[in-house]
Amino acid sequence: MKKNPIETILGFFVLIFAGTFLFFALARVDVKNVSGYQIMANFSKIGGLEVGSDVRISGIKVGSVMDTKLNKDTYTADVYLSIDPTVKLPIDTVAAIADVGIMGDKYVRLEPGKSAALLKDNDQIINTKSYKSLEDNVSEFIFLSTK
Repeated sequence: MKKNPIETILGFFVLIFAGTFLFFALARVDVKNVSGYQIMANFSKIGGLEVGSDVRISGIKVGSVMDTKLNKDTYTADVYLSIDPTVKLPIDTVAAIADVGIMGDKYVRLEPGKSAALLKDNDQIINTKSYKSLEDNVSEFIFLSTK
């Protein structure tokens, strides 16, 4: 079987392109877990939130989801978060489960409050907003429009 030198050169360029793409993709993605102080939030529905998901304030990553567990007493989800130690959160912070996009990953969105008292290691966020799926939003819209 005779090999064409053009195929070899083309294969070489494809490998260079794939390597360059991989390098830029890995350099752009922030996949490291944030280590810091831990806080817990309780949600009635987390909608597929996973360990390692981002915790964000104003779209900026400030932490990671460390664990999710079913609370056997209340049958709700306990979500354990690790927050960057340089980010100090007021005790009246609100935690919500949000989507990156319609079909995207979930993350925890934090909305800091105005309190002077701050959350400490192993504290709990009391104010939470559970995940609302697309079906939940559509059914709520239909219910409100038929009133």
